[in-house]
Amino acid sequence: MLSEVTAVRYVTPLREGGSLPGVVEADDHGAYGTYVIKFTGAGQGRKTLVAEVICGELARGLGLRMPRLVGIRLDPVLGLGEPDERVQDLLKASGGLNLGMEFLSGALGFDPLAHDVDPVEAGRVVWFDALINNVDRSWRNPNLLLWQGDLWLIDHGASMIWHHNWRTAETAAAKPYDASDHVLAPFGPDVAAAAVELAPLVTEELLTDVVARVPEEWLTDEPGFDSADAVRRAYVAALLPRAGTIHERVTLPVTGPKPKGAIK
Repeated sequence: MLSEVTAVRYVTPLREGGSLPGVVEADDHGAYGTYVIKFTGAGQGRKTLVAEVICGELARGLGLRMPRLVGIRLDPVLGLGEPDERVQDLLKASGGLNLGMEFLSGALGFDPLAHDVDPVEAGRVVWFDALINNVDRSWRNPNLLLWQGDLWLIDHGASMIWHHNWRTAETAAAKPYDASDHVLAPFGPDVAAAAVELAPLVTEELLTDVVARVPEEWLTDEPGFDSADAVRRAYVAALLPRAGTIHERVTLPVTGPKPKGAIK
């Protein structure tokens, strides 16, 4: 299960996010930290947060850089001083447990025109996105950060889109992944090498551990399932067979020159 912290101050909204995430300060058993909070009351619903946890923790389990995730207990009164009525409404609708991602102070958004990524690292990210069917890592919205000289992955709420219609999950493993619009596609990602390295790590044990970190209250009352544990098993069943062969069904554009201005 995710560790939990308690929000003590709402700092500011992050208006570039469609779900209007925000920045909060939180008490982690006496140690205070800053987190990006994603709300249970946002329009996308709790499945977005489930995808964030499963994919974020899986990325970490595979050795990819991913900010720490926590559960954030929120008292809606923290937003009473916020002048934006939309933010006030969101806070009022999100009392209780929300999702937090550690705030990487000083991090920069990845710009493919200004930064370079070697084919090995690019391949690992593309392979991972293929595994989770991430449709939200394009040049328009990279969802990558540069922090202390390294590439970090964020924002996986648009992944595993089949869990919005569980009847399609059984066939999810056979579906291809179109990476032609992927932000790292111009860098010659070595997806085959990534598969050799990462696919053997995606075991039933790892996936079971990852899905166990999703708060039970975000999985209860899922239509078609009689328990939260049954939903967890369904995630494992959908992801496990995909890992072994997804690299064979990744579509990349014809290799061309790297973006102009990329730093060597």
